[in-house]
Amino acid sequence: MRLAAIADDYTGASDLANTWAKAGLATVQTIGVPDGLDVSGAEALVVSLKIRSVPAAEAVEAATQAWDWLQARGFGHVMYKICSTFDSTDAGNIGPVTAALCARAGAALAPVTPAFPETGRTVYKGHLFVEDVLLSESSLRTHPLNPMHDANLVRVLARQMADPVALLDLATIRTGDAAIARRLAALAGQGARAVIADAVAEPDLEALGRAALAMPVSIGASGLGLGLARGVVAGGALEAAAPVGSPTGPTTGPSAILVGSCSARSLEQVAVAARGMPVLRLDADALVTSGGDTREALAWALARLDAGPVLVAASGDPAAVAAVQARHGRAAASAAIEAGLAALAEGLVAAGVTRLVVAGGETSGAVVDRLGIAGFRVGPEIAPGVPALTTLGRARPLAMALKSGNFGGADFFERALGQL
Repeated sequence: MRLAAIADDYTGASDLANTWAKAGLATVQTIGVPDGLDVSGAEALVVSLKIRSVPAAEAVEAATQAWDWLQARGFGHVMYKICSTFDSTDAGNIGPVTAALCARAGAALAPVTPAFPETGRTVYKGHLFVEDVLLSESSLRTHPLNPMHDANLVRVLARQMADPVALLDLATIRTGDAAIARRLAALAGQGARAVIADAVAEPDLEALGRAALAMPVSIGASGLGLGLARGVVAGGALEAAAPVGSPTGPTTGPSAILVGSCSARSLEQVAVAARGMPVLRLDADALVTSGGDTREALAWALARLDAGPVLVAASGDPAAVAAVQARHGRAAASAAIEAGLAALAEGLVAAGVTRLVVAGGETSGAVVDRLGIAGFRVGPEIAPGVPALTTLGRARPLAMALKSGNFGGADFFERALGQL
């Protein structure tokens, strides 16, 4: 195996695994540290954690445990995979985990960039853009868990770290590899521990990937992962790998879609799907009050599965979600909704569902954990950042897609089920 990553949520892990698979690396995504899971044949490994929105100390503990496991197996470079929208609060978790991994690795500093131009995320002068607007002017400013009100990532990360945060600007990156190396060495000498790197196009990411491979740790979204993978492939050190897991191919059988994300894109995708399949929109307030009871929703879905795919959504517009959180508390509301959808997924799989699409990072994590999935073989891309997945270590494999709320086109759900 050539590359490894620790991902802060499951959909982000799938996004990175998809990027590495597209670059030509046989890739496995695991759920947690993969003790006992056969990952032979893999050239790249993505360890999925669910630590984006947990307390910082908990995130640091989980990430360093994964780091230690990977280092014991000889990986020379490990990437900490974060969201391309830099989801975090002033308490973390990107900064504390970055500091902990640098300390573990004995690294003077680490490059950091959430840029991924393929999905509309670019960084210029240290500011993160979503498509053509600053992060702070995008829909992420009303994110229900980690609202982002500052697009200046140097400032954002500096509020999370004790050590200085610096900028590697686009002009330096475009000057070439030697200039990048000199600038990083100078910043390390000045005491910087994290360096936000500009990137607006794939060649910028390739240059950053080459630079990062000379260091033990890097932090970024799948765009940086693309640069790392291309650096490894260009180095010519790969050997022919045996296929991982079972053969690829579409899965037949009942299918379902579960939506916990309330992003504008997910709401649009639900509306489009409703034109061609039954859709049940859960009452989020009632779901929280009942402690996540989805038995009626399961009965509704089971009555319709034989006729075709079904979709159950616990999402709503941001104002409605904010009102539910205000009444019940943000943590309690999120936990109840995630637990309810996870229980619903368990019931659907027990009833024979073989194709399952889940939208929302936290929801995906809850579903995967409830189903006890140990890992996935990464298949073809469904949409940028979203691969087709086949479970590993289960007697009856499931075909799945785990989608970050903002990813995919309006017709994503129909396309995903067709490809699975």
